[in-house]
Amino acid sequence: MKAVAFIGHKGSGKTTFLCRLIPVLRARGYRVGTAKHVGPEVEPDTPGKDTYRHREAGAERVLLYSEAHGALFWDHEGEDVAAYIHRYMSDLDLVLLEGFKSEEFPKIEVYRTGEPLAGRIPVLAVITEHRARIPDGIPILPPDPEVVADFLESEILGE
Repeated sequence: MKAVAFIGHKGSGKTTFLCRLIPVLRARGYRVGTAKHVGPEVEPDTPGKDTYRHREAGAERVLLYSEAHGALFWDHEGEDVAAYIHRYMSDLDLVLLEGFKSEEFPKIEVYRTGEPLAGRIPVLAVITEHRARIPDGIPILPPDPEVVADFLESEILGE
């Protein structure tokens, strides 16, 4: 399993781009997972619902399961996201992370406006159709999921 983080300022189009990239990678035969970074104030479960109440009662993990979907909820005290990705997604070919700019994953910046993160944060490439001051040697990719999939195959997946 390989992982790459797509980073960028809020509103840069990370989610939109990943939602265009995932079907391209799937069509190429890859099993793809995602992980999204959110602030600690975001509660992924629904307060008052049974699963939330189970966690409040002390369950270490709560699996919400139906014939169509599943979700695993757990509380943690700062364990590194890489450990969870390895534990729960190691059977996949590629995990696309949204955010996690401080983590030790290879990163690709999705850039729209403002000061680019490239140069302050090491990145493999920048996805943009806008002019920006990107440090020399960092590839600039168009926001074309086919082109980015080619780049991922070459640089991350080792195809």
